[in-house]
Amino acid sequence: MLLNYRELKRRYDLDGAERTVQHLSEALHEGHLSPEEFSIRDLAESLVPDGREWVRMLDPRSGGSVNVMEASDGVDVTAFLNITGQVIYSKLLDAYEQETFVASKLVQTISTRLDGEKIPGITRIAENVDEVSPGMPYPNLGFGEDYVETPSTSKRGFIVPVTKEAIFFDRTHLILSRASEVGEVLGLNKEKRILDAIVGATNSFNSNGNSYDTYYTAGPWNNELASNELVDWTNVDAAEQMFTEILDPNTGEPVLVRGTTILVMPAYRHAAHRVFNAAEITYGATGSETATTAANPLGNYRVEESRLAYRRIVASGVTADDAKKWWFLGDFRKAFAYMENWPITVTQAPINSEADFNNDIVLRFKASERGAAAVLNPRYVVKCTG
Repeated sequence: MLLNYRELKRRYDLDGAERTVQHLSEALHEGHLSPEEFSIRDLAESLVPDGREWVRMLDPRSGGSVNVMEASDGVDVTAFLNITGQVIYSKLLDAYEQETFVASKLVQTISTRLDGEKIPGITRIAENVDEVSPGMPYPNLGFGEDYVETPSTSKRGFIVPVTKEAIFFDRTHLILSRASEVGEVLGLNKEKRILDAIVGATNSFNSNGNSYDTYYTAGPWNNELASNELVDWTNVDAAEQMFTEILDPNTGEPVLVRGTTILVMPAYRHAAHRVFNAAEITYGATGSETATTAANPLGNYRVEESRLAYRRIVASGVTADDAKKWWFLGDFRKAFAYMENWPITVTQAPINSEADFNNDIVLRFKASERGAAAVLNPRYVVKCTG
């Protein structure tokens, strides 16, 4: 698609910065435009008043000692900054939210303004739901002393510089490549931190002031099942049966969870799809002369696989042969969360900056995000090993 930069400038003048950037963002998000269709030099020449002259001033031969800081004095480069920033943000966001980051989409994201949060539990004043007699008060349901503490959040970010040469020689591809790399590195780091919580490489669950591991074979709850390699529906049934023995510490009742998702390693991707997507299953009891064929009862599960999860398990000290047999079943959104102070955010530095004079960096875009992976309730997920 050939962009009409003059029309873009006209719409910017008529609609204003906010509406133009919003429309551009929607077009990029919906795929009507791609960041690669833009030219950083053409944007500068079209959106900056006397843009051709402004770009020409990037060449030291044009004015000798005149630099961009002096040439930009009094020049309105707002439109150029806004549009360029949106294009870079779009490229960065695509890399940050790529499909291979499975865990980031499995867990819920909770916005918080706190550096680590104390989340109260909900407990009943009355132990049982008793009958309310006529004229008698209803029992209260409120926040009790039970609480979960989430880890302290941390900030991560990078700066994407745009140099004189990048604009003058129109190295748009180089700028977008850097933006994509920044988005991928930030997204990868977030994914790894979430996966470490899911696989139990890090144990951040803190309930009522006490720290616990995420998975136990014998402990306050049992949600780890050894020697349960994913072969057929019986292995899934064994994992599901563990939920019946996991009790809510406040009520003593079984945890009300229905497994919705399976997370497997790449070596068992095809095995998982065979187990969960088979049209029917055949069951033959040991020593029985007959077999029963029935519809597959596992069709309601969502199957996900992650190469990164496998690598994080190996990095935690598990052998590669054992790690490839690990799989997880449960409701990940109830068990884990990403406590987010702010999502991936891009801000831009003023054009007249010290970096311009010292490093010939005309524009700078800073990308950052802040958050932490948290375990909210490990009872909602079962870990199975081979």
